[in-house]
Amino acid sequence: MITESIVSSARVAVVIPCYKAGKSLPFVVGAIPEMVERIYCVNDCSPDDTGQVIDLLAKFNPRVVAVHRPQNGGVGGATITGFRAALADGMDVIVKLDSDGQMNPAFIPTLVAPILSGEADFAKGNRFFDLDSVRAMPPVRLIGNAGLSFLTKLSTGYWQMFDPTNGYIAIHANVLGMLPLDKIHQRYFFESDLLFRLATLGANMVEMPMQAVYADEKSSLSELHAALTFPPLHLRNLLKRVGYNYFLRGFSAASLHLVGGVVLTLFGLAFGVNAWVRSAAAGEPATAGTVMLSALPILVGF
Repeated sequence: MITESIVSSARVAVVIPCYKAGKSLPFVVGAIPEMVERIYCVNDCSPDDTGQVIDLLAKFNPRVVAVHRPQNGGVGGATITGFRAALADGMDVIVKLDSDGQMNPAFIPTLVAPILSGEADFAKGNRFFDLDSVRAMPPVRLIGNAGLSFLTKLSTGYWQMFDPTNGYIAIHANVLGMLPLDKIHQRYFFESDLLFRLATLGANMVEMPMQAVYADEKSSLSELHAALTFPPLHLRNLLKRVGYNYFLRGFSAASLHLVGGVVLTLFGLAFGVNAWVRSAAAGEPATAGTVMLSALPILVGF
């Protein structure tokens, strides 16, 4: 149970990566609850008036801290810059909030609650608890989110997640300080890579139900770009996770089973493909023994 003393003593900060957000940012900042002590608005070298808007907000709002990046680093780079500033100022819990108005700032107390109570190290919003929110999600985004969600679960090991691609997150400063921030992906793969890094620390994660807001603006993330670039990055993280958990940090019977399964599966696939090519060239069907010799290692390997 979270008491008022815990809430009042905790130093909660919000990091807002900003790029071409001059119109929406004042409304987002104005809606942030009073429990938030500092608001780090990070200008990611935006070509419009976003920087000037941030400076004006910082001038008239004592909670706002203006941070200007010398060059564009992407949503991840801007967020990490804000994270570093919040850590340097001694914040306890840091929330990442987008500047486009699609994340309701009123949700912040709910998002940080499990962290303040000690239930979790990391919390994120989940748009799939509410069926109305799911119906409101654009079909292309819904399908893409489902595919990316599975890949994220596979590469991080957080199988209990329902909405891994949601960028509305909160993290305890102690855990954030343990992360290799300079190694986290700085572009749109940021959220997934952050989850992978948290998983390597064994951080406890919870998801909190939230309602999504979809504006008319088109996402700057291309579905085709994500489909081409995200899978190799997830594969890289999956291999790292397997190496860390089964070989580097602890070698057990499961490690031997994993090696044996991979060897048997690869043997079955290679033998089966070779036998199929030879039988096709000869114009004769493969024998039952050949089929079994190919299928059995694959079945045992899995």
